[in-house]
Amino acid sequence: MTADIVNLRAARKLRLRDQREANAAQNRVKFGQTKAEKLKMKAETELEIRRLDQAKRDIKNEHGE
Repeated sequence: MTADIVNLRAARKLRLRDQREANAAQNRVKFGQTKAEKLKMKAETELEIRRLDQAKRDIKNEHGE
């Protein structure tokens, strides 16, 4: 049984290249939006926050305080 010979330098470079590609894909998603898309996402987020705030229960009133 012979093991495959692995060039550690090449393996390290391949791993770094894969990490850089994953980081680039995340950046494309994060920064690759048009202004209209960013405004729409911000409006949806604010609407969701308002809805959650409206659904909160006031604990003081439930205990009669």
